[in-house]
Amino acid sequence: MRFTRGRGGNDPTGHPYLRRAGALTVALLTVVAGGVLAGRDAVDAQAASSGHADHAYVLSPVQERAALELQLAPVRGSEFRADCPSKGRANDDPIVRPGQPGASHMHEFFGNTSTNAYSTLTSLRAGGTTCNPVADRSAYWVPTLYQNGTAVAPQSVRIYYQGITDRANVRPYPQGLRIVVGNPLATNPDQNPAARWNCVGIPQASRDLPVCPAGSRLETYLDFPTCWDGRNLDSADHKSHMAFGLGGVGGTCPTSHPVPVPRLEYLITYDVRGTGLTLGGTRDGANVTTAPGYTFHGDFFNAWDEQALADRVQQCVVSGYICGNDGRPIQQ
Repeated sequence: MRFTRGRGGNDPTGHPYLRRAGALTVALLTVVAGGVLAGRDAVDAQAASSGHADHAYVLSPVQERAALELQLAPVRGSEFRADCPSKGRANDDPIVRPGQPGASHMHEFFGNTSTNAYSTLTSLRAGGTTCNPVADRSAYWVPTLYQNGTAVAPQSVRIYYQGITDRANVRPYPQGLRIVVGNPLATNPDQNPAARWNCVGIPQASRDLPVCPAGSRLETYLDFPTCWDGRNLDSADHKSHMAFGLGGVGGTCPTSHPVPVPRLEYLITYDVRGTGLTLGGTRDGANVTTAPGYTFHGDFFNAWDEQALADRVQQCVVSGYICGNDGRPIQQ
């Protein structure tokens, strides 16, 4: 299992695809530059023999276009993203406990600003959003993080939509699709492989909450399944209508869940370090603020603008590019 994506360093995006693409671009530019310099040597020699050695060297139109295209080449990959700051927290869960305000343990909500226990696709589509782009009116939520009993708001929330399973045939999520991933009732780390925590800048990861040192901060990733049964927007356990690809990352969809969809990945950072970290959760039937890190889980209620989502799936995931918040390929 991939526990970290290796973000950080001097790359302002923190994206491993971009670092690899950047190295490739440098290599390609070096090749072009070599060709340009070889051409320049020939031109300079010709200029010297003709008495025009003082003229400035100019790239040919073909060389100029090649160099420009390399500098502005779209980054290859297969994903798009939304940045969705927290909109606040509440004891609500419109998927697991719909219509029951205050019945859930505390959750941190991102994206749609109208999300509550009564949320429906209609209400979400009519609501506002914290997301960039605003075409994403989806509701996202995870358990609230606490340090010594005090709630800690996320520093940043980025939502990735990635082409992992059968990329060429990936379809957009249907309107109103609801998914829960993770095991909030886990009693040990092995019961929840979805839980994944680490400290920024430190490669080791854990299913329980780590103690981050000074100069670092807490980070978590949460990956959703990539195969849909093609029929149901939800299921009794909020999981059975979805499945992970066979054989892990990059695997094919099982016949029971034949429709490949983008992999949803939450990347959440908290400006917190040290001890005393716990989660909102349910233990022995009671809602608590002291659940361990290996009970981490996440919920997704799709309310994207249908056309905007379809465009991004086609132009980014299927076409094989890394796109920014505007849905356009990032230029490297």
